[in-house]
Amino acid sequence: MRREVKGYGLLVIGLLMLLTSCSTDTVYSQFVPISSGEWQVDSAMVFDYTIDDAQPDYRMVVYVRHTERYPYQNMWLFIDNGARRDTIEFYLADDRGQWLGNRHHGFIEMPVLLEDNYHFPDTGSYHLSIQHGMRDSLLRGVMDVGVEISRNGQE
Repeated sequence: MRREVKGYGLLVIGLLMLLTSCSTDTVYSQFVPISSGEWQVDSAMVFDYTIDDAQPDYRMVVYVRHTERYPYQNMWLFIDNGARRDTIEFYLADDRGQWLGNRHHGFIEMPVLLEDNYHFPDTGSYHLSIQHGMRDSLLRGVMDVGVEISRNGQE
């Protein structure tokens, strides 16, 4: 499945509002550092987590932390959860080259909503793998990739 995300400014504002508008209960949060800030095309970021309660719906967010050395406006990711492989595109900069996302201590953190209201089929262990899908075999300027999984709450 291929999804394209466009409309940078409104997308970022909407995503940030969505991420902060509902109360959530984080069940998993992990960042994998990328050594020397250069992500190899064949290097998958692997996240193993456990779901203890399959009743609620969950929100899954991927975070990409990068520096201004990142050479492109967008990024493609291949995401594999064992049952489904997905390809997503998202934007890290607008048309004028201004970085989107949140600046923290020399890097920019971009949240990307992967799933909202996701229902796990059962409790147990799960595995998520993320690879970049860019044409460069060595992607400069990417510092960390993270995943956060939260129970959706009520407003």
